[in-house]
Amino acid sequence: MIWVYVVSGIVAGVLLGWLFVWLNNSWLVTTRYNVDIGLGKGVKIVHLSDLHGKSFGHKNARLIAEIQKEKPDFIAVTGDIIHLYRDRDKRVSLELVSALCAVAPVLYVSGNHEMRNKGYRFFRRDLMEAGAVVLDNCTADICGITVVGLNCASLKNDTIEKITPDCVPKILLAHMPHFIDKYSAAGYDLVLCGHAHGGQWRLPFTAKGFYSPGQGMFPKLTSGVHTRGKTKTVISRGLGNSQCPLRLFNRPEIVVVNVE
Repeated sequence: MIWVYVVSGIVAGVLLGWLFVWLNNSWLVTTRYNVDIGLGKGVKIVHLSDLHGKSFGHKNARLIAEIQKEKPDFIAVTGDIIHLYRDRDKRVSLELVSALCAVAPVLYVSGNHEMRNKGYRFFRRDLMEAGAVVLDNCTADICGITVVGLNCASLKNDTIEKITPDCVPKILLAHMPHFIDKYSAAGYDLVLCGHAHGGQWRLPFTAKGFYSPGQGMFPKLTSGVHTRGKTKTVISRGLGNSQCPLRLFNRPEIVVVNVE
């Protein structure tokens, strides 16, 4: 009879381990921030980043339902919506964008995964056909705010100086957070970023992540609101996974920014 208890224990351990992994990687959490940029009225932004082709339910139904509840004025997507240029990633991403455009205007800026090969110019066209406003080093006016999108390929040069308008208030969508000092120097009131995936694995009950591309081990810019001068940068922990296939103590995140 001992073998029955042993097998039962192994099965229970496997099931609990599977549940733990699923909760860490598929149980959505919504994080809310209030940010004052002197707008004079309230604007609600849903900020999504780093989907990497992941689907939360059939056709991302769970993700879409959570966003619908928020009734945002617009939705900002800050890159890495795909992982690779494979048919599944593109289909999941474009279906999501199309569904979100029925909820609110979708403003999109590229991440490093979109820029990995020449396929982006075709994917960019598909995103626009799905309804997204693709901000590649250009601006859009929405809700009385000028929103600028910085193409991910331009993050390491001085393009930001050329595309930044002389107006207030202004918001920047940029994939990588570790250029935070450049964003502040350009005079943005609010910046929305992703890329860091919350540090992949986070130490329980802390705000510390283990690793981020561009920042290395124990990065400082993985989540939350970071202030430089007048610039407030909100960093999303993202939704999907990249080279690190699993999240630990780092649930996929929808960010809601109430701009005041």
